[in-house]
Amino acid sequence: MKSTFSGWRYLWKSEDIRRKLIITFIILVIYRLAANVPAPGVNQAILEAFLTSASGQGNFLGFLDLLSGGTVSNFSLLSMGVYPYITAQIILQLLIPIIPSLQKRIQEDPREGRRWQEKWTYYLAVPMAALSSIGQINIFNALSIQGSGQPILPFGLTDPDLALPSWTVLIAMTAGTMFAIWLGELISEYGIRGQGLSLIIFAGIVSQIPSQLVSLLADEQTRWIMLAFTLVVIAATVLVIVYVQQGRRNVPVMYPGRRVGNRMSMPVKGTLPLMVNLSGMIPLIFASAILQFPVIVASWFVTSENPGVRDFFLNVQNFFGNTSGGLDNWGYWLIYFLMVVTFTFFYTTVMFDQQNYGDNLKKMGASIPGVHTGAPTQKYLGTVQRRITLIGAVFLGLIAILPFLIGLLLSSLGFASTANQTGIFLITSSGLLIVVGVVRDTFQNIDAELKLHGYQESLLVR
Repeated sequence: MKSTFSGWRYLWKSEDIRRKLIITFIILVIYRLAANVPAPGVNQAILEAFLTSASGQGNFLGFLDLLSGGTVSNFSLLSMGVYPYITAQIILQLLIPIIPSLQKRIQEDPREGRRWQEKWTYYLAVPMAALSSIGQINIFNALSIQGSGQPILPFGLTDPDLALPSWTVLIAMTAGTMFAIWLGELISEYGIRGQGLSLIIFAGIVSQIPSQLVSLLADEQTRWIMLAFTLVVIAATVLVIVYVQQGRRNVPVMYPGRRVGNRMSMPVKGTLPLMVNLSGMIPLIFASAILQFPVIVASWFVTSENPGVRDFFLNVQNFFGNTSGGLDNWGYWLIYFLMVVTFTFFYTTVMFDQQNYGDNLKKMGASIPGVHTGAPTQKYLGTVQRRITLIGAVFLGLIAILPFLIGLLLSSLGFASTANQTGIFLITSSGLLIVVGVVRDTFQNIDAELKLHGYQESLLVR
């Protein structure tokens, strides 16, 4: 293997690449500045008191805060980040194979199908952003009322006294989400191609590292032990993520020979690489979205005057919001693990079927030794994909519950106070999965740009 990073010196020599990097950096700075603009009408004193209480450290708000880059805890106009767009994208991807007319539309004209899918993803992102905003406001208010007896943001779309400011906040937060999506699209168009939304999420995650370190070093007695422990966990997690994400199963394929004049060349041996983790981060996001739904529904009923109804939905909110203590709520983490594994298989199956390897190989005249072409090939490859997906599914499930597992380990070692703050390890699990993937994809895009401009030395390890 040859490691060569000498391609870095060409980044600023190429005017086009230099311009794209500068544009990307400027847009990310604009996003981070906008992320600190609070929503109108937020009571900052109550918000600060809420954030310092234990009720604001649950996994539900923690995961949202992770994807939005800390904007949830700041109750920013960009609190939703680009999360509604991602959710809309996932919904459409899952609907296409289920609805025959949509699947036929995509297969007949893939380019036009992608345009149609992008257009409707934007349309669907608007109501998703509005619903997410309502859910977040209700959840924050419900948790704040439980603690201090006062809401963070008085909200009531049908209340005559609150209707105008409530609708203003809702429209402003929805517009903030669409602004973040627009910035991501600007990066994809004028900056690093195809990496806009990923870099928006990446910038948000990385921006939380200083505050996470401050939380980690708050305890003077254990700060250095915990710092060393965290660095070891981060290094080990990055190694495992890279190893699994790069994992492939190379299926042997025989491609037909080519005719050169009157002669026919011999068949060519090749391989078809099947990824261990074809679904990437999607199952984690989708499972979290499903688990957030009960919390959003419960937020409408926790202020009910009926004690039975109120207590029931308070229990639902505490369980699925994981606001009752983290380590004690092992049932939540078990459900989370099972849902991530299930959605990994489901999403991988959907994506694999869309590739339609059986027909594509048959059209090229290629075949897998010992397997008939067409449907038998697709069935064989599907079986292989499901077997290797088991590794990827368990891997994603463990990544999802890594904060809980680390908390149990710390608790068993006697660091009970730190073990309850499982939010500080989000950057080592779900966050690192995103960070590593985005960094790798960004390097590959820049590497391709360098080669396009005639610079042959790579940025990547070969």
